[in-house]
Amino acid sequence: MNYLPNIIFAIALIFGIGYFARNVKKLVRNIKLGKDKDVSDNKSQRWKNMAMIALGQSKMVKRPIAGFFHIIVYVGFVIINIEVLEIIIDGLFGTHRIFSGIGNLYGFLIGSFEILAALVFVAVVVFWIRRNIIKIKRFMSSEMKGWPKTDGNVILYFEMVLMTLFLVMNATDAHFQAMNSGNVISQFIAPLFSGLSENALHFVERSAWWLHILGILVFLNYLYFSKHLHILLAFPNTYYGNLNPKGQFSNSEAVTKEVMLMMDPDADPFAAPAEDDNEQVPEKFGASDVQDLSWVNLLNAYTCTECGRCTSECPANQTGKKLSPRKIMMDTRDRLVEVGENIDANNGEFKDDGKQLLNDYITKEELWACTSCNACTEACPVSIDPLNIIMEMRRYLVMEESAAPMELNNMMTNIENNGAPWPYNQMDRLNWKNE
Repeated sequence: MNYLPNIIFAIALIFGIGYFARNVKKLVRNIKLGKDKDVSDNKSQRWKNMAMIALGQSKMVKRPIAGFFHIIVYVGFVIINIEVLEIIIDGLFGTHRIFSGIGNLYGFLIGSFEILAALVFVAVVVFWIRRNIIKIKRFMSSEMKGWPKTDGNVILYFEMVLMTLFLVMNATDAHFQAMNSGNVISQFIAPLFSGLSENALHFVERSAWWLHILGILVFLNYLYFSKHLHILLAFPNTYYGNLNPKGQFSNSEAVTKEVMLMMDPDADPFAAPAEDDNEQVPEKFGASDVQDLSWVNLLNAYTCTECGRCTSECPANQTGKKLSPRKIMMDTRDRLVEVGENIDANNGEFKDDGKQLLNDYITKEELWACTSCNACTEACPVSIDPLNIIMEMRRYLVMEESAAPMELNNMMTNIENNGAPWPYNQMDRLNWKNE
């Protein structure tokens, strides 16, 4: 019976990590549903971007208040969970604060953890107030109703509870308090439990210890269903971010070949195209569903933090248009999750469900409202590129459905007939100077 707690702990650990690994496998599978994209160029710059943006939080601090508190939560939560290593060893082998043998260094580390835990708690309370009392505009958009709003608050509650349990665990640990080292914050909480008997104090300490580690395992597995996947995905997402100038758009290889052929004076326009067994003709131009997007687009969708910085910077959104770059990313992720669930329900094969990203999730009105200014990509703190998804879906509308707005169709017709966007014959362009 002495080993029963260790066995229960091992089972909880195996189940928690196993379920997390299962979800990670599903996540990778869903991202790989996207088309291949070569992002193997300029590795040194990619590593630098990851270090500066994901690790260094360089784009977060562009909004000082939110950036400051986010850094506290980010650094504090990561560093505090280093103690999880000690908890795992204690839980598996029945020891108690096994690292306390390192002396003063242990007291310094736990003291630092306690200060960070208190700061994280304060920062999370500030975030909760900004969302629920002050009601900052970017958190009040239509796409943030229902589950997205609940999810944001659930994460905040999780962090509050985990930080509280950590401090209560230390405050009720008689052995730790007797060390008089490291109890920087918990020494002020300990008097709240001074009236308890030794057995009751031990029970509270053990309860906080168990709830803390189980809470971390639950939090870890909750990430898959939450916007907080960016905790894990911000690093690969910033590494694989677009390195091209923000105004540079990709060209369709098939269209490029046609244009080059038309511009070649030696080419025979009536000659049959050369057969190439290795040439892959695209099934369609652009994207109407998540499988038509690149895997980087799908990684972007899963990484979205729903912070709304992109939407708050979007000029179309500011002028009352329906477009919200955040909604574009959320819709892409929701559709991708739906496709993944479809595959799971059909033994690994996708069965047509009569839906697609275009129209069922994202409307044409949203797509054509975009000015392609790249304000959203510049504002994103984790290098997400909503514009690329918008342009791929526009490409589908123009080249597959011929569904461009009338003004755009008129312009393209003029370019085709007159070599310019204006409805004037090339021979008449200079007539104005004779007037």
